[in-house]
Amino acid sequence: MGTPEFSVPGLEMLIHSDHRVLAVVTQPDRPKGRGLKLEPSPVKQVALEHNLEALQPEKIVAPEFLARLRGLAPDLIVVIAFGQILKKDILTLPPLGCLNVHASLLPRFRGAAPIAWAILNGESETGVTAMQMEEGLDTGPIIMQKSIAIAPDETAGTLHDQLARLGAEVLQETLSALEQGRLEPRAQDHAKASLAPLLKKEDGQIVWGKSAAELERRVRAFDPWPGSFFVWQDQMIKVWKATVVSGKGKPGQVLSADQDGLLIACGEAALQIIELQPPGKRRMSAAEFLRGHRILKEFLLSS
Repeated sequence: MGTPEFSVPGLEMLIHSDHRVLAVVTQPDRPKGRGLKLEPSPVKQVALEHNLEALQPEKIVAPEFLARLRGLAPDLIVVIAFGQILKKDILTLPPLGCLNVHASLLPRFRGAAPIAWAILNGESETGVTAMQMEEGLDTGPIIMQKSIAIAPDETAGTLHDQLARLGAEVLQETLSALEQGRLEPRAQDHAKASLAPLLKKEDGQIVWGKSAAELERRVRAFDPWPGSFFVWQDQMIKVWKATVVSGKGKPGQVLSADQDGLLIACGEAALQIIELQPPGKRRMSAAEFLRGHRILKEFLLSS
């Protein structure tokens, strides 16, 4: 069970392993792009390439889907970023239970957006957890974990790709340990839990009253989605690369606008915007943007 690109390395590992993939469960095709054409999920695309049955229930509690799942009689259900919450009737269906691969070092960052929240929180490392699923949100016993460092310039996009590959490795080792009877699940320490709720598009708006360090992390955490942005002359300007520098002024004040970029005062220190994107245009350096736009001694809106 999986849907986005993050699920693909794990699925491909299973396909090329000695295990038999009975079917793939993924979200229904969704409209995408300017033409709103229905597009299959990345997981469905891989399933079709390998002639695997792809089940796409709008709701996994639907009786007809549950009947089909029971008919498949799986030994184990592997879940990687599926997008729907499994209830008891599915969790207890396979003899070996349901195994989830989650993109954080649980109990830290339970929820839908663990990669972005690890960067937002200023973590120096994160990782992948394989856990036995139960009815709580990412609360099940931990089977295996592997960690990696978060680089100072890491974006959610680059970290996503690393963790997706690491997730496939963890899944492979977990299944090997399961076959050999070496699994020793351990309960999570719920007192150390933190949440990573789903991001919304409006979360990307830059509020200049925050510290420059926090805003720089947000730029990286929201790359590629939902993207960080500020509003200038009623235009939404996306920010793709920025750095923290010394500087002081009223939050949102343009301290300088030159070949080095846009220097904006924040609640603490200042943010040097290096790469941005005007509406309907490609990404460009701030210096290139400034050659066609005059920005001097004005305030960028924070809300």
